[in-house]
Amino acid sequence: MAAEGSRNFFRLNAVDRRGRKIDPAVLEAAEAIYSRALDHGVRLLGDPAVVTTALEEVAATVSMVIKTKDPPGDPLPIRDLRHYLFRAFLRQIDHLKRKELAAVGLTEVAKLANQPWANPFEQFEHKLLLDECLAICDSVTQDMASRRMHGFTWEEIGRAYDLSAHAAESRFSHALRQARKRLKI
Repeated sequence: MAAEGSRNFFRLNAVDRRGRKIDPAVLEAAEAIYSRALDHGVRLLGDPAVVTTALEEVAATVSMVIKTKDPPGDPLPIRDLRHYLFRAFLRQIDHLKRKELAAVGLTEVAKLANQPWANPFEQFEHKLLLDECLAICDSVTQDMASRRMHGFTWEEIGRAYDLSAHAAESRFSHALRQARKRLKI
């Protein structure tokens, strides 16, 4: 053990936190990949205890798979148990990372709240005004507005109504001016 004195070696439990037993061969493979798994897991999750628990749970799951799919006395059905275990561990860490809540500071929230696109009440108010304005307009003007909001150019809109781009834009602008007069905006 003198050669391994510089290495910090931890032993995994033979039972995971749910009480499932880990097969000795799987436990040996898990301890062999522990340092790599710990480095990767801590980089993503930050907590070595969570990473160790995840590795133990994966080892218990792999043990159950081997027990159910492998009759007693036969060699392991998995060719490279360490690689298989590490890949399963990576999937578990990714799953835990996706479930992790994002922590947002109050200063970040305050910055986002001041953005004009981040105010849902203002957006709702604009939507109501636009709907009210378009309700007064004819169906062609409503269709032009819809096409324009979906990214169509005035040239494309004009082509749909056998108009030039300038004529389509002028017709739409005139219809909006008439609607504003009726709404007294």
